[in-house]
Amino acid sequence: MMEMILVTGMAGAGKTSVLDALEDIGFYAVDNLPLAMLEKYLLHCLEKGGRYSRSAAVIDLRSCHRYSELAEAYRAMREKYQTEIRFRMVCVEAQEEVLIKRFRTLRRAHPVAQRKFEGDVVAAIQFERDQLQIIRATADFLLDSSLTTGQQIKDQIKTLFTQHITDAMPIQVMSFGFKYGAPLETDLVFDMRCLPNPYYVDYLRDHTGVEKSVQNYVMDAPESKEYFDKVVKLLKFLVPLYIREGRTQLVVGFGCTGGQHRSVTFAELVSEELRKNDLHVITIHRDYKKNRG
Repeated sequence: MMEMILVTGMAGAGKTSVLDALEDIGFYAVDNLPLAMLEKYLLHCLEKGGRYSRSAAVIDLRSCHRYSELAEAYRAMREKYQTEIRFRMVCVEAQEEVLIKRFRTLRRAHPVAQRKFEGDVVAAIQFERDQLQIIRATADFLLDSSLTTGQQIKDQIKTLFTQHITDAMPIQVMSFGFKYGAPLETDLVFDMRCLPNPYYVDYLRDHTGVEKSVQNYVMDAPESKEYFDKVVKLLKFLVPLYIREGRTQLVVGFGCTGGQHRSVTFAELVSEELRKNDLHVITIHRDYKKNRG
């Protein structure tokens, strides 16, 4: 089932921080989605699936005249697509004096003030506060950012919407060939060039580490088994530490000479092992087709 989170609330209250946090944990994020486009966007997400299966969008008074319109549309969409989409709404607000201070400190124009009140921020905040009552009654989650930092808001969102603690940090496992250059984005790199090389076996040369025949050859060596066990044990130790630190992604690279056999084998098998621990793993083979005619 698709997930759709609508983020709304007062200007300056922290909607951007909420959206950023949702994006960090895997939601496809859209800011300032026009209310008139909501259903079309939902249908697009349902059709495409994949990265759109967990979506989040900010809809506020920039794109609708009154919050009663948003509340009505939210209820209608939730009822219409109740078997296909799980809807939730987050409403973010803050105290008037806090919002005034934020706009003065950041020297940003209040979007509602500019459009409706000739730049009068206080009048705009009061208007938003009055409008907010109906949306507060509709929202599933209410967040008051008056006494919280942007990071604390993000932590709250991750707690609310992370299905498993490990979902908070996707792990990208990448294979590559050193002869094409080591990837700059990697946090950890493991060198596979010390292991038996299938390139020198005629019947394996044109195959890759995604195939069992190559994997069996590489892993048949005692040193490969020991290397694999040590890498997996190290990653299982490190991942909770990175999550606790607040990291949003970990990139682990496995390199061999051409990026076709040994590195691909380890990237495949390590990814498989990490997934057994309910970790969110993305496997990428950067160079594994470059050596094939």
